[in-house]
Amino acid sequence: MSPAGTLPKLKAGMVGFGMIVDETYRPFFETVYKQDLYQRSTGPVEVSLDAVVTRTGSRAEKYLAERGDKVGGFQSFVGDNAIEEMIEAGVNFACVASPDDRHFDACKKLLGAGVHVIVEKPSVLCLQELDELVALAEKNNVTAKVVYHKLFDPDHKRMRSLVYDGVLQHVNNGYCSLLEPKAISGQQFAQWITGRNPGTYVAVHYIKLIDFSFGGKLKTITAAGQRGLVGDKDGPTWDSCQMKMVYEYESGREAAFDIQTSWVTPDNFPGYVEQEVQFRFDNGLWNGHSRKRGVECTVEDKTPNEIKNSLNNHFNAPFVEPWNERSQRGYGIEVIEQFAKEVAQVEFGGPESERAERLAQIRSLDYNDLSADRQTVAAVQALEAILEKRAAGEPDCVVRVNDENGGLVLYRPGSSEFEVLYEGTV
Repeated sequence: MSPAGTLPKLKAGMVGFGMIVDETYRPFFETVYKQDLYQRSTGPVEVSLDAVVTRTGSRAEKYLAERGDKVGGFQSFVGDNAIEEMIEAGVNFACVASPDDRHFDACKKLLGAGVHVIVEKPSVLCLQELDELVALAEKNNVTAKVVYHKLFDPDHKRMRSLVYDGVLQHVNNGYCSLLEPKAISGQQFAQWITGRNPGTYVAVHYIKLIDFSFGGKLKTITAAGQRGLVGDKDGPTWDSCQMKMVYEYESGREAAFDIQTSWVTPDNFPGYVEQEVQFRFDNGLWNGHSRKRGVECTVEDKTPNEIKNSLNNHFNAPFVEPWNERSQRGYGIEVIEQFAKEVAQVEFGGPESERAERLAQIRSLDYNDLSADRQTVAAVQALEAILEKRAAGEPDCVVRVNDENGGLVLYRPGSSEFEVLYEGTV
């Protein structure tokens, strides 16, 4: 608890300062700087962005020069010891929004120093790394969370509510598609896209949606993909990929889910992204499409490039409120705000003697806790292993989960040989 007469305060750090920061983290920190974070259990809590870690510092310094007063300013750190310098600055929590293959190292340092962490999806790329981070969070009595903003999408929340309440009964199969424009691979992520695939970066949204909404045990993962546009047709860089997951439920019945992802959609495509889901149940059907929510806009010389014809105003959008105040809102920002509230609840939601109980309660939230990310990370690890084998001339491999040979085991077609990707139980 804070001394009488002062507001409790959370000092935040930011690792990475790319596109997603501008869309979600920046508006969160700008808003919370003006309006203290509030919930009944803690009262008002000050939140400040105190430190930013980037590879070159250029984007952070540009923001400081143009809008730094909107968050009260922050220290910008670069170089090999930047994370350690952020920790020395005394941050209470840190947001990790660097490319996914850099998540583990940053999270390991932060959690090891007793800093609460929220990391962009996918949290890490293998279960071995996940185990280490979960253990560090438990050892140092802090939270370790993952950003899955699509769980906050009103359409997805409504579907899960119907499943949760038993209105939609037993999912049988599902189809998900998420397509990104070419600019994603050619501009925003050009520095790290070599040797990568859009499934790890994009399909993970729907892997988590399926895993969280329907439960069950992951059994099998298969995958295929296409190359030749972003990289060489025989190389390790993928334009698009298709994966299939099979889950088994308490009833003994199974469900199969197909997820298709691409980041080579034409840049003049009328929507920012193409997102579509279909799930079939014993007694119903759910169809969702991000570009068919009822809003279209055409502006001469601006659409569909500078402004898209199809707008997802639910995710994140700037508004002029009816009272003429400018704001930026959406579920992409709400997920970060909710994490900050969870950290505030742990630190300021009651007496220090009850902190362990509050921490346990926040860790039990399986929508975003790192410990509940096992099947999602397992699917990502399997996908990457299958695509790696395919690029090496061994197509059609299958990964099975928790079979007699290990927790995550890759099998080659027509061969008795297998490769254990993860020995423990998923």
